[in-house]
Amino acid sequence: MTVPLLKIGVVLSTMAMITNWMSQTLPSLVGLNTTKLTAAQGGYPDRSTGVLPANPEESWQVYSSAQDSEGRCVCTVVAPQQSMCSRDARTKQLRQLLEKVQNMTQSIQVLDQRTQRDLQYVEKMEVQLRGLETKFRQVEENHKQNIAKQYKAIKTKMEELRPLIPVLEEYKADAKLVLQFKEEVQNLTSVLSELQQEMGAYDYEELHNRVSNLEGRLRACMEKLACGKLTGISDPITIKTSGSRFGSWMTDPLAPEGDTRVWYMDGYHNNRFVREYRSMHDFMMSDNFTSHRLPHPWSGTGQVVYNGSIYFNKFQSHFIIKFDLRTSSISKSRQLDQAGFNNAYHYSWGGHSDIDLMVDEGGLWAVYATHQNAGNIVISKLNPNTLQIVKTWTTNHPKRSAGESFMICGTLYVTNGYSGGTKVYYAYSTNSSTYEYIDIELQNKYSHISMLDYNPRDRALYAWNNGHQVLYNVTLFHVIRSEEL
Repeated sequence: MTVPLLKIGVVLSTMAMITNWMSQTLPSLVGLNTTKLTAAQGGYPDRSTGVLPANPEESWQVYSSAQDSEGRCVCTVVAPQQSMCSRDARTKQLRQLLEKVQNMTQSIQVLDQRTQRDLQYVEKMEVQLRGLETKFRQVEENHKQNIAKQYKAIKTKMEELRPLIPVLEEYKADAKLVLQFKEEVQNLTSVLSELQQEMGAYDYEELHNRVSNLEGRLRACMEKLACGKLTGISDPITIKTSGSRFGSWMTDPLAPEGDTRVWYMDGYHNNRFVREYRSMHDFMMSDNFTSHRLPHPWSGTGQVVYNGSIYFNKFQSHFIIKFDLRTSSISKSRQLDQAGFNNAYHYSWGGHSDIDLMVDEGGLWAVYATHQNAGNIVISKLNPNTLQIVKTWTTNHPKRSAGESFMICGTLYVTNGYSGGTKVYYAYSTNSSTYEYIDIELQNKYSHISMLDYNPRDRALYAWNNGHQVLYNVTLFHVIRSEEL
């Protein structure tokens, strides 16, 4: 930006110098700088000076140079008639002077053009520099805002993590406890080995008591590790894309080891055919299945397979059916008294989802709503053999406002919706008969969840999401206290 301005200064200075030179040098070139001009009669210079003729038509006049409105040098010359001064020596000098003036005028024009180009370049650069300055200012402001946001996010995350410090201390204690178990098992193993070699060297009854005690403590430890509070849900894993918008799929949490059969039920009403796939691999990679025909169509998507039987709500009724898949027959049927049905108290997505059956580490459950509880969710623990209600809990959460729900370790978790942004936001614990509001994100990848159930064996949530069969892994929080063992 400095160089073009300097060029402009040089040009203007050069023009001033040329103007000054012409005003001072031009008279000397034509012999006017040594003679004073005096006015004679008639208003013309005096002829007696020997410089100019008395008749203005025979004379010539030179006026000093000046600058026009655009800064260019202008020189005005009034020459005598050609017939008068063609033989005059001054005519030749004047002609030479005129040529020099013309040359200088052309040079000044070239300089003026260059100056104009430089000026345009300077103006363009000025605009660009101002634009860059504005952009740098914006970048600096955005950077400050981003730093502030990042700092706020880090601070929030630290506030969330701070309560976990005592939890980590508990885990350290739990780890020490597990190490103690390991050492005791190793000691007992060595004692048993020696006992086999030296019968009678130790008190067998005392050794048996130590083994039984350790076994009981380990069993209690494992039971506590099996259950916990839900703290996180993973991103969804899409297993397959099939079926209609609504449906359910599941595996049996009490199936023998190695039995990974998948059960598949498409639709939410007026259907009675259940597909059986031999394994999860077959379900994912092929369409080979065995079909089971139920004696009644099911209602909703709240069916479960548990210990070789499928439990479902009979369409347009509050009857629960237990259908034995081994014998293809109904082994038990019972009415769920006062439970709403036929879209009386469904989930927010509809679909005759009045009665939702589910299982967890504790057994079989039914989630529904009643008129007596003002349409709010009711939880009942069921005997899986007789379908009788073992115990019932009433909650304050409207069932029509729930997107879906599932049981983990005796706690019912409820989602805030079935489409768009979804999260688990309500939890009711049947162990303490209390509830709390929570905030656990549930990524709704395909925008319409019509089935969500927990499998305690897989520690995973099974979901039907808009014609996609999806799995979510869950994170459970465990605390084991040594005084409880």
